[in-house]
Order: sequence, then C-alpha cells, then structure tokens
Amino acid sequence: MMEKPPLDSNEDSAWLGEGQSQTQLTTVNGADEAETGDADRPAWDSKIQYVLAQVGFSVGLGNVWRFPYLCHQNGGGAFMLLYVFLLLIVGVPLFFMELAAGQSIRQGSIGVWKHISPKLAGIGYSSCMVCFYVALYYNVIIAWSLFYLGNSFQYPLPWEHCPIDVTTNDTVKECAGSSPTSYFWFRKALNITNSIDESGEFNPIMTGCLLAAWAIVSLAMIKGIKSSAKVMYFSSVFPYVVLFIFLIRGLMLDGALEGVTYMFYPKLEIWGNVQVWRQAATQVFFALGLGYGSVIAYSSYNPVHNNCHRDAIMVSCINFMTSVLASLVVFVVLGFRAKTIALRCVAENLGLLNLMSSHGANSAGVSWPGINMTDPSSVSLAEYREWYSHHSSMLGPNITDCSLEEEMNKGVEGTGLAFIAFTEVMALFPASPFWSTLFFLMLLNLGLSTMFGTMQGILTPLMDNFSILGRHRTLLTVSSCALGFVIGLLFTQRSGNYFVTMFDDYSATLPLVIVVIFETVAVAWVYGTDRFLDDIEVMLKWRPPVVYKYLWKYVCLLSMVGLLAASFLRVVFKRPTYTAWNQTTASEMTLEYPGWALTMICMLIVVASLPVPIGYIHSTLKNRRGPNSEEGVGQEMHREMYTKCSSVEQLDSNSQHREPSEEPEAHPRTAFLPLGNEHYRLLPQQEEEDDDEQDTGV
Repeated sequence: MMEKPPLDSNEDSAWLGEGQSQTQLTTVNGADEAETGDADRPAWDSKIQYVLAQVGFSVGLGNVWRFPYLCHQNGGGAFMLLYVFLLLIVGVPLFFMELAAGQSIRQGSIGVWKHISPKLAGIGYSSCMVCFYVALYYNVIIAWSLFYLGNSFQYPLPWEHCPIDVTTNDTVKECAGSSPTSYFWFRKALNITNSIDESGEFNPIMTGCLLAAWAIVSLAMIKGIKSSAKVMYFSSVFPYVVLFIFLIRGLMLDGALEGVTYMFYPKLEIWGNVQVWRQAATQVFFALGLGYGSVIAYSSYNPVHNNCHRDAIMVSCINFMTSVLASLVVFVVLGFRAKTIALRCVAENLGLLNLMSSHGANSAGVSWPGINMTDPSSVSLAEYREWYSHHSSMLGPNITDCSLEEEMNKGVEGTGLAFIAFTEVMALFPASPFWSTLFFLMLLNLGLSTMFGTMQGILTPLMDNFSILGRHRTLLTVSSCALGFVIGLLFTQRSGNYFVTMFDDYSATLPLVIVVIFETVAVAWVYGTDRFLDDIEVMLKWRPPVVYKYLWKYVCLLSMVGLLAASFLRVVFKRPTYTAWNQTTASEMTLEYPGWALTMICMLIVVASLPVPIGYIHSTLKNRRGPNSEEGVGQEMHREMYTKCSSVEQLDSNSQHREPSEEPEAHPRTAFLPLGNEHYRLLPQQEEEDDDEQDTGV
C-alpha cells in the first residue's frame, strides 16, 4: 500500500487545523488520565443490547405503514428489487459510515463532525434540530396508540358500529356516510376540524395521552442507555412476536392468497419512472435512520474494536426483512378486507335483484341462468363477476360490478392504514378486543423504540459537547421531554392531525438529505476515504473492501444530491397539499396549504438547515481573529514531539516506514480515530537541547 502524503497544504490545514487539536495523543504519564476519561463514558452491557437498540430505532412505524403502501403503489415485487438495489449501493455504505464514525470517535453527532473540522460542527446541530422535530410529532402517534389501546379493552369494540343520534333516534349522519372506523378516528379520537385554518380547541383526552407518552419516554431515558436499553429487550422484540401472530392468523383468512399475490406481482415498467426511484431512495434513507445522529450516538457507546461493518450489514438486513414481513401481514389483512367488501357488494346486489324480481320490476331477472339470487352466500365472487360481464347491459344503474382488485387498488398508508383499515379488519375477527390490544401494543412499542433512538440523537451530542449538561443528565432529559410536551400541544388541537402531516412530510426530508450530503463530503472529501479506511482498519483489524471508497466518494454523494434536487423540485413545482376530513360530506378531500402554512413549512426547513452554514461561518471568523498564540504553540510542540510508531501502514506488508527526519517540515498526519497512548512513542530528543530555538519555532 502506498503511503499517503501528510496534509501539509495551506488549504488542508485551514480545513483540519483545529480538528487536529482534538486528536487524543497522550503521553505515557497521561495514560491513566486517558483511560479514566474513556471509562467515564457509558457502555452497552452486551452486544445484544446494542443490536436491539439499533434495530429498534431503525425499525419503526414506517416499516409497517409506509413500505407496504409504496410496494402497493409502485409495482409490488419490482419496487422491492429497486429498494434492495438502492439499499446495497447507498443505504448500507452510509449506515456503515455513520457507525464507524461514532464508534471510532466515541462522541455524538456534534462531536464527530467537529472532530474532523470545527467548520463542520453545524452538521451535528442540524441533526439535533431534525431529531427534535421528529420527536415532537412521533410522540403524538404514540399518544394516539395509547388512546386506541385504552379503548380496546371493551366488547364490542367502540368502532364496530355506528352510534345512534339520541335526538333523531337514527344512525349518526357522518358515520352513516363513511364507516364506523372512519367516524371513530376522525370524530371520536381527533374530533377534527374541516381544514388547517380552523384550529379549534384542545382535545383534552389526546392532551392527556400525549402527557403519558412523554412521561414514558422520560422515565425510560432518565438514566441514559442504562435504563433505555433494558426497555429495549421488550420494545424491540415484542413487535416481531405480534407480526408473526398476525401473519399466521391472516393466512387462515379468506382473501389472504389474493392479497399476497397482489403484493408480489412485479410491474417492471415502473423502473422508468423517476418518482418511483425518488420514493425508493427516500424510503431507504428514512428506514435506516440516516442523518438523525442516533446511529452515531448508539455506536459511540461501543468498544472501539467492535465489528461495525458486520453490524451495518446485519441491521440493514433485519430492517429490510422486517419491512417484507410487515408487508406480508398488511397485504394478507387487506386481501381479507377487500374480499369481505367485495362479497358484501355481491350480497347487496343480489338482494336488490331479488327484491326487484319479487315486485315485478324486472321479470326477466328470474330467467337469468347461473345465479342464485335467493342465497347470495352460495355465489362466489368469480361467478358473480362472470355473470355480471354477460348481463351488465340488461341491468339497471343500481346493480354494480364487485371487484376485489378495485378494493385492493384503494391504497392506504400511515394513519389511514393503522387506525382505519386495520381497525375495520380486527372488528371482524372473533375475540376482536384481544387482536386490537395486540396490534396497538405493537404500534406502541414500535413507536417507543424509535423514539428512544431519536431522543438519544438529541441528548448524547449535547452532553458530549457541553460538559455542564453531561453532569446533569437527569435534568436535561426531563427538561427536554417537558419542552417537547409543551410544544407538542400544537398537535392536540382539533386541527393537530394536519400539523402532524405537515411535520411528517416536510420538516425532516430536505434537512436530513442536506445533513447526509455534508456528512459524506466530510468523510469522503475533507478527511479522505483512504484515511478513514485506515482508521477503520485499526478498529476492525482488517481493511474493508476498497469499493466503499468509490461508493462514498461518488455513488452515495451523487445519489443524495439527486434525491435533494428531486425533493426540492417537487416542493417548488407542486404546491404542497394535505388531506382534510369534511364533516358535512363525511369524506376526505385534498386541500392546498394556506399561505401562512407554507411560510411555516419554509421556516421549518430553513431553521433545521441553518446550523450548517452558521457553523462554517462562525469557525471561519474565529480563525481569522486568530487562535490563542500560546495554546497554538503548545499544541504544535506537543505534535512535533510525538509520531506514530504503530501506524495503520504497518498492517500492510508492502508499506515502508518513513523516518521522522526525512520530512522535518511536514505536518503530522491527522488521525480520525482517537488512538490510545500505546500507538505512540517519544522521539529521540538529543537535538532539542542543542537547537532549542529550531524545535520550538512554529
């Protein structure tokens, strides 16, 4: 391996000069101090704790209600193949990069990028801002799950039937015009307004549920990873148990096979659609939790020689397999729901035909062969559709076709899938309260495990970067949760669901992509992929494949820039819209955001992205004012007196050692990995006494 030249150019020194001061070069006398400092950092009790934490963070609600919808809308099996392709060339390399950076430097997101160069410290602050945005609305979804969980302990379930209006002694009009599950969600749970312009009063029940959700998060994280890791044993594993139970139960349902067939049937023509590539890349991006800082925070508590490369591949595979498992469950359940609706349509149509025949409205109906109007249950869906195709021209407008495919094409995602479609299906199960309790316990644990990681992405960088906060961990945790609850009251208004949609769609997407672009630039171009791979080689005791160098420098970076451009153009050229519930028509409608809401969206994006340029400008101005001269001289003397004797290059049999005297003026190589004192030795100092002025001159 060819030895890399030192960073001796003025440009590189400008980028990395300050960052070098943070490299932990310790003398023999300072060994105990270094070891003590490292020992003060919390650590995982076991590898299984760490894996469960990473899996719990990356596997969230998006795997259950977003990935299946994207498969449904974008070609089924063809979308999965595209997703796997992007996961391998973009997702895994970036995930590995964040794991390695956090594990090597043992700092949160602020400290990691500040370690490379103080000019990049803003990347970590942007990550914290986005984590805070996500935590605000994600805990509202946990509050909704708590509300539904509490309502699951009754039989029949409150969303099984429409309520009766006591004044008219008839079914409530809004429920009769939609469905019991839609009515319960929009009216009983949210009591939603007709648009985002109508704020409405606070929803007291949801406010209480939000308080309970933040209390759970605060208690689970009050002692850092020591307390949250214990909760992870349950919150990360339990959703898999429930998914397998639902899969086994779902495969026994009528319509399950049709649902699975619909899911996997490939439509390869979608590969020519740019928007499908954008959606697949976005899903890869969010599924692994890139850019949040949580991946970096969790890996920073690892031993320095942990095999983070294996972890990156393992967690990515688990994440993808979880998405496939969740999709199977969703399509099995949706297949059953679609077939139930289609058979109900057949029964209603045949009942109407029978009524028309008995009243003589269509005497020819009794002579139609191949259909039993008196016993609709004996008529299969395929028989009815074949009969309808032959006689549709003779039927009136009230008799319609009953298509299972049409029902399956009505894709549902997000809250519509969890709180409307799934609740409708569970109401059809025997012992429906049991299944409802299981399902919302699963949503609760999926949300909490992701929430723990999100909060860790906020707290760890702050405690690492500000020692006073690190000394008051409990107060910081409780204060952060209290602030999150107060700001989260925005989402407990009657119009709160519209703000959740706004934050989910716009507060994280563009800022996170910007963050990951700068992360990739920092590692691949500022620090250098060769040096980064060298430091990983020291950690892992083997060198990762060279393909990562080209993936980080070109493929990942260009992919992220393309995703940023596509997302930005979509926001600019397609006016942002949201789905509102109209109480009068008892139906959903698509509305454009008003001007003040568009301003709010822009502010969310700008505020989350601003720390990156502000950090760069602040560091540049600080450098122009000039560092403390004595401190700078002391640091340079310290660096010149020491050199690496057990360097990365020694791991390669083809490398050759360079004598320190060969390049006396060269700047020492910056180390990304904070190595212990055993990797350094004191140079002979005979000439120091003879030529004191030359050695101390900077």
